[in-house]
Amino acid sequence: MSANLDLVWAIYADWERGDFSSTEWAHPEIEFVSAGELDPASWIGLADMREGERRLLDAWEGFRTGAEEYRELDDERVLVLTYRRGRGKRSGLELEQLGTTGADLSHVRAGKVTKLVLYGNRERAFADLGLAPEDSPPDS
Repeated sequence: MSANLDLVWAIYADWERGDFSSTEWAHPEIEFVSAGELDPASWIGLADMREGERRLLDAWEGFRTGAEEYRELDDERVLVLTYRRGRGKRSGLELEQLGTTGADLSHVRAGKVTKLVLYGNRERAFADLGLAPEDSPPDS
């Protein structure tokens, strides 16, 4: 496993347990992007990234992000095929019931994530990355 893959794997090991407290992995000027169709947003820096995380976590009870697969795209980018779990605080809706799967793209340089793009839709991630449909696994 490469150092970049090790770093990203460690991040998701925490997130699968619902632990979003660490930012040791993030570059101080990280670009944090939510590429969701309904609520796209972008933040720069650790404080702003925390604000973006807070917005997401405040809407869900027991929110977790897990990894189904890790792919090193090149020397600086790791794509993680993800699932998300949690219950809407207002709606009571379970994310798992929606059957949605996402993808997150980490840009890593010098042992720190410099950009993290969260895609709520794998198809959009693959399209943005120029990956052909046959490069993408079927959604579970």
